[in-house]
Amino acid sequence: MTMTIAAQIDDIQDAGEVEEAGGSHPLFADAPRSVSFNKLRKRLLRNVRQAFDDFGMLKGQKRWLVGLSGGKDSYGLLALLLDLKWRGLLPVELIACNLDQGQPNFPKHILPDYLTKIGMPHRIEYRDTYSIVKEKVPEGATYCSLCSRLRRGNLYRIAREEGCDALLLGHHREDILETFFMNFFHGGRLAGMPAKLMNDEGDLMVLRPLAYCAEDDLAKFAAAMEFPIIPCDLCGSQDGLQRNAMKDMLADIERRMPGRKDVMLRALAHVNPSHLLDTKLFDFSGLTVTDPSS
Repeated sequence: MTMTIAAQIDDIQDAGEVEEAGGSHPLFADAPRSVSFNKLRKRLLRNVRQAFDDFGMLKGQKRWLVGLSGGKDSYGLLALLLDLKWRGLLPVELIACNLDQGQPNFPKHILPDYLTKIGMPHRIEYRDTYSIVKEKVPEGATYCSLCSRLRRGNLYRIAREEGCDALLLGHHREDILETFFMNFFHGGRLAGMPAKLMNDEGDLMVLRPLAYCAEDDLAKFAAAMEFPIIPCDLCGSQDGLQRNAMKDMLADIERRMPGRKDVMLRALAHVNPSHLLDTKLFDFSGLTVTDPSS
């Protein structure tokens, strides 16, 4: 019987045994050798492979475009994918892509220098979406929605040009929960951020392998790996974003009731349509009481 990626990672007890089992990608050469880092690394790998298995992310996939923003999450995603690929557990060709959106003072050299250093095939694309966002979005409104749409459209185009069948994004557990509550509180609908999604044209998959990964784990991983983080001076400079309010709310709940984030994430995978109010998902009008005499 073929072992899942999950089982293969679980067979590796710690980073020391990882090295004995065939080594790891060179980008881990200077990584900490501490027990705590080894556990963190294995936990993240387990989360990623679980997403692969649960959502069938590897079915028919040949070549992936990995979106790299320069933030902790996308760096972490790339490192974990390379780790799995180095071990022979990811039979997919990878190419990293950064979309330079024309933000002022963006350090253009950091990502290509880093990707060249670790021997990662990559493409750096310049598109001045920053000016479009600044022009179109009214003063005081948030940039995130338009910025995201413009970025995604360009990444789809690049994925097609590079012969990729999937675009990989670094969204994690907190991103999914925050999106759910933003839709719940502000959009009037129950919708989150799926781990696997087909684009509207039907020719590309959007995959989020970090769906089960905690943001705090990714932050610790990025710090330990000393990734050259590039801050976002467009979105990150705005105060009072709805997403920040959701982030604060979830952090407060987690402080008062540890483990609630994992419970909430599990809830998104266990939906009971008959216990909600959506008549399109469940035929309430068709419910009838069975006549006991019949």
